Amino acid sequence: MSFDAEREPDEAAVATDLVRRIAAGDSAAETALVQRYSRGLLYLLRRLGAPPELADDLHQETFRIVLERLRRRGLDEPAGLAGFLRGTARNLMIAERRKTVRRRTDADPEGLERAVHPAPGQLSSVLHDEEAAIVRRLIAELPTDRDRQLLLRFYVAEEEKESICADLGLDSLHFNRVLFRARHRFKEHLERFQARQGPAARIG
Repeated sequence: MSFDAEREPDEAAVATDLVRRIAAGDSAAETALVQRYSRGLLYLLRRLGAPPELADDLHQETFRIVLERLRRRGLDEPAGLAGFLRGTARNLMIAERRKTVRRRTDADPEGLERAVHPAPGQLSSVLHDEEAAIVRRLIAELPTDRDRQLLLRFYVAEEEKESICADLGLDSLHFNRVLFRARHRFKEHLERFQARQGPAARIG
């Protein structure tokens, strides 16, 4: 079953049921989740440029991370399970690209400037290696799952707005409003973090 399953009328209900059962310790639901989304996840990773061996590794790592999350505390919006899987896979692919860039620039220090290209937008600094870990951690600490998904998927994974809207059941106008609020809450959290850490923690 591929991510095309998201267009089925009952996808939200199926995803919600899987999340609920996995949180309750149902191992059969974990198997069902992998079977339902495995092929689509591999397709996504290959489309993002991962060679076969790396795609297999990231595919397994995505399911490991997502299943651990679901066992521990589920999802605030279970119907967005497929989007959460996609976002996790994209984030792992971005991290792998950063490692590749780092390995290359270790051997070619002059290539560092060529390799790092800030992403557009308010959170452009997430693509700087020296800041990415802090930003990801701060986003992960936000209390609302939708805020975390929006910020990671839109700014870090650079997913299309239309894809995120479809996963989260948002129209364009509503997306803009909730993204604005998510950015505001992230900014407040970042300011509190910087106040605790001092000038050395400044991002951007």
